[in-house]
Amino acid sequence: MRCVIARYPFELTKNGVLASMKGIMPEVVTGASVTIGRRRYPVKQVGRIITRQDPRDFTSGEVVRAMTRLGFSCDEHPGTAPASAPTPFESAAALLGGTPEKV
Repeated sequence: MRCVIARYPFELTKNGVLASMKGIMPEVVTGASVTIGRRRYPVKQVGRIITRQDPRDFTSGEVVRAMTRLGFSCDEHPGTAPASAPTPFESAAALLGGTPEKV
């Protein structure tokens, strides 16, 4: 598939992206991400590897658009932290119909 990233044309294939990302450990995801195989990579890291360009030269939207067209799953927002689980004391208080008192 032909796509333009940072004003440069690239001929990308799904197998080519998989081969490029093989053996690459994902960096910490803080923004948009791409799922390649069983790993979740930051969009800028994927763009840097497949285009061999500085991440400041392209936007994450350009890479997300290209990866989506290739069939990869993309997430525009960083993973939200799960809500903290209640402590055993809070769970017991909820079951008994009261509210836990903070000491």
